[in-house]
Amino acid sequence: MICVALPGLAISTDQGQLTGHGLEGFYRAGRRILSRCQVRVGGREPLAVQARMTSADRARFVGTLRVTPHGGPDPDIVVERTRSADGTELITLHSAAARPLRLPVEVALGTDLADLGAIASGTVGPELAASVHDSGLRWSSAAGASSVTADPPPADAIASAGLLRWDFEVPPGGTVRVELSVRLDGAGPVRAVGRAATSPLATAQATGDDPRVRALLATSVADLQALLVRDPAHPADTHLAAGAPWRCGLAPADALAAARMTLSLGTRLAAGTLRTLARTQITAPGPRCGMIPGPRRDAGAHLPPGCTGTEATLLFPVLLAEARRWGLPDPETEELLPAAERCLTWLRTTVGEGPYLSDPQPGGPVRCETQAHAHRSALLGADLLDACGRPGGEGLREWARKLRATFRRDFWIDDPGGGRPAAARTPDGRPLPHLCATAVHLLDTGLLGGGAHAAGLLDRVQTEQLARLLGSPVMDSGWGLRGLGAKETGYNPFGHRSGAVRVHETAIAVAGLAVAGYEKESAALLRGVLTAAEAFGHRLPEMYAGERRGDGTAPLPHPAACRPAATAAAAGVLLLTALVGVRPDAPAGTVTLRPLRGTPLGEIGLTGLRVAGAPFSVRVSRLGLAMVEEAADGLQLGV
Repeated sequence: MICVALPGLAISTDQGQLTGHGLEGFYRAGRRILSRCQVRVGGREPLAVQARMTSADRARFVGTLRVTPHGGPDPDIVVERTRSADGTELITLHSAAARPLRLPVEVALGTDLADLGAIASGTVGPELAASVHDSGLRWSSAAGASSVTADPPPADAIASAGLLRWDFEVPPGGTVRVELSVRLDGAGPVRAVGRAATSPLATAQATGDDPRVRALLATSVADLQALLVRDPAHPADTHLAAGAPWRCGLAPADALAAARMTLSLGTRLAAGTLRTLARTQITAPGPRCGMIPGPRRDAGAHLPPGCTGTEATLLFPVLLAEARRWGLPDPETEELLPAAERCLTWLRTTVGEGPYLSDPQPGGPVRCETQAHAHRSALLGADLLDACGRPGGEGLREWARKLRATFRRDFWIDDPGGGRPAAARTPDGRPLPHLCATAVHLLDTGLLGGGAHAAGLLDRVQTEQLARLLGSPVMDSGWGLRGLGAKETGYNPFGHRSGAVRVHETAIAVAGLAVAGYEKESAALLRGVLTAAEAFGHRLPEMYAGERRGDGTAPLPHPAACRPAATAAAAGVLLLTALVGVRPDAPAGTVTLRPLRGTPLGEIGLTGLRVAGAPFSVRVSRLGLAMVEEAADGLQLGV
């Protein structure tokens, strides 16, 4: 159970007690500032009866005790603990006894001040010695210091045992409380960006025949709020951390992808993310000039690691172009345009006279998804340049036309089943025929003006065959899209690039199939992810095992998955907005609606979205008819 309000985390098991084992503890900026917090009442631990998340940053644990002799089977003390990511824990004791009680309460505390990387690798040292500090305890090491203060102050504080003690007199039916506050020395209180009045994300809501849509959207938005981080040097700019607990920092490709999937919640997150990454862009002369830097990423059993910097560089102009369609103001577009132009210049310079973009450069394989990213970046980048009166658009379109012609020939593998796109071509030109979920990026062509989508790399017949493959049991696990087909060599249902369901790719498949007109396959994947989300309490992890869904089964969590994760939470937003098919063109003052005609979830309504800088609400009936219920003044419904 992970409570998130970055830079704060609180990680617990469903027992409530923090024992110091595994990942348990309170964290601040990747350091564990408290690993052990064990409550005893009358020398006994409460019996855990319930644990649940009450919000993205808070969990509630309830335990019971019997302290009255010969009182029968009923508990007479309820111990309630509310644990928050900001470093606070409220311990409340409720008495149901018929007589006054004297309750000795002890809280055993400890920490190792270990960083998250050491904890993950199992190289944590012993707990540190404590000292009495103010109304609590303090620990220090070469890495820093942390302290716990208690309100009310304890009657005794025993540093050698790491123990705080109270003696409470509780009247019949009475209540007593202890509040603990955990702090890292030199750090102020956690102020979650998502809870601020200036949060860049609209708090949209969903209603409809299927009750899961309401819970999924609410949880997704709350998780996105919890993962928001400010740029320390530019506090007005916010972006999303990749996920908790493993990736609480900036991952450029993930941040851009998540901001793009949440454009329906407003353009401020996109603008903050773009500005933050523009400041990291390489501007020094050389082959990397114009790139947004990013680390290597494992690509599974059949391909070497790819460069997330390539993906981020190609996503940058796409996000800017689409944010403009959703209503990003012209001054902000103009401010970010030079960085987008440098990304597009890097693309054209790197491919040179050839049709394909290798990844990583130079000499890497020619990946299918990289060509999809590059093609989309060229077309949307050209559209952006034309709209802003900048040169270069026609050259990008011409390169994209050549890429389409060669890709349809070089990347399509004919077989008795109707063919498939190659996962990649090796540097010597040999195609890799593995059926991968990364092929969904071929369907993600990007939004142009008037509600139209850009051209794709596949022709109509190839697109139809890809839709059939994605909807087959080989790829659709029943919980979502497998990363690698179940019949492929190297398939592993837990392989994070070789069989596990990645929610981000499944959401792209749902949206792309819907746009291409393959609603049956889109709806099947959508229903599968919604069922998986329900099993995960509507907080989707970034990935989970791709085992086949069956009667009485549930999706298996991946032990290394972030939960919450920015791309998974953003995918929850995209899954629902794909149902109603909102396609805005704010510069033209229009919005087009293309809902799924089959209405796979029945009637659905989305309120509190943002289009053209104003609230936007839409409802789709059981007959598939869309009706705008709220929109910006002057916004017209497109054809």
